[in-house]
Amino acid sequence: MEYSNHPARQYQNCIAVAVPLFLVATAVTAIQYKIPTIMVPVMQQFGVGAYTASWLMSIFTFVGIVFSLPVGVLARRFQPKRIILAAVGLACVASLAGAFAQSVILLLATRALEGVSLVCIIACGPIVIQQGVDPGRRGTASGIWMLGGMIGATLAGVTTPMLYAWIGFSGLWLAYAAFAAVAGVVLAVVVRTPAADGGESRAVRDDQPFRERFKGEYGVFAKPNTWAFYLPFGIFQILLLSVLSYAPTSLQQQGMDASLSGFVSTLPMLIAVVSSVAFGALSDALHRCKPLFVVGMLAMALCTPVLLTFSGAPLWIAVVAMGLLAMGVPTVAISAYPSILGDPKLMTVGMGVLMLVQSVGQFLGSLVPASLLGPDLSQWTLCAAVLCGLGLVGTVSLLACKFR
Repeated sequence: MEYSNHPARQYQNCIAVAVPLFLVATAVTAIQYKIPTIMVPVMQQFGVGAYTASWLMSIFTFVGIVFSLPVGVLARRFQPKRIILAAVGLACVASLAGAFAQSVILLLATRALEGVSLVCIIACGPIVIQQGVDPGRRGTASGIWMLGGMIGATLAGVTTPMLYAWIGFSGLWLAYAAFAAVAGVVLAVVVRTPAADGGESRAVRDDQPFRERFKGEYGVFAKPNTWAFYLPFGIFQILLLSVLSYAPTSLQQQGMDASLSGFVSTLPMLIAVVSSVAFGALSDALHRCKPLFVVGMLAMALCTPVLLTFSGAPLWIAVVAMGLLAMGVPTVAISAYPSILGDPKLMTVGMGVLMLVQSVGQFLGSLVPASLLGPDLSQWTLCAAVLCGLGLVGTVSLLACKFR
């Protein structure tokens, strides 16, 4: 492994850090998305209806809302790499328990534990990159790491039905647990835990009153500029989940085959294999994230209504544009976030806050369209207009936010 010197610490090669994190993210995301493509047989096996079965996926969003902030606090007290390794272990144990679950309540409990694991990994991954990768290469490392979520979802969608038919329910759960365990071992062996940076000093002295110390350390989270950053990030999650959740229904109502509609709605995630890495590399080369974030947010605002209301050529143009431009947003958002917070020590708690924003956005992404479309899912123009307006609000907020 190659290292570059830094006055305070030695940084590890960005690829050596990013690839193990990518593998872990891929494995645990695959665990998250192993349910949707086998939802019907799982419902039959456990004798439950669609509403109860839907919680096997919804529990991940709920867990994210509840545990994001506590995980951020834990990351400040414990080494983030160790938290990720513990989270991988938790995912493996939960999957092992789920493999032999005899009731849907137990299965739901194991899914909640898997959700806690995912929250820990998403919250701590950027901190490991910040600690171990040279600042000039963090965008590239973030781009590679962010691919884990996209590849994991796609991998689960492709392999889960085949594995289920081949080795059954228990075998499927055990296979994903084994994948996570291997990824955890790679991370433990390859990624080095950085030495503590002795050059850092506390921003606020411990002998100050608690109120002043709290304001000095965490006041940035109450600043308008910080919320001008959180708002578009949350809106991006709303738009993304709206497309993933409701575009297939809209396309099927227009006569598209169910399989093709699912492919169209997830195609931007596949194209993101290119855009995520490209946006990360561009942010490193330009030393700027804001222009890329603005372009991506605007593309998301304009493409989302097209995917919910159009078919034919406009639909395919919007799908490609969303994949190439909008899906690079998570990478540049993570890369820009440290400059929003200012103090590197705040990244631990800060990632917990950012994951809370993401979880709330994803929750609203399933709630807002449902309330707009009506009980018969027919008000697509109204839904598309509101979501487009939200996206434009997020773009304006980004333009007002001060960061590079």
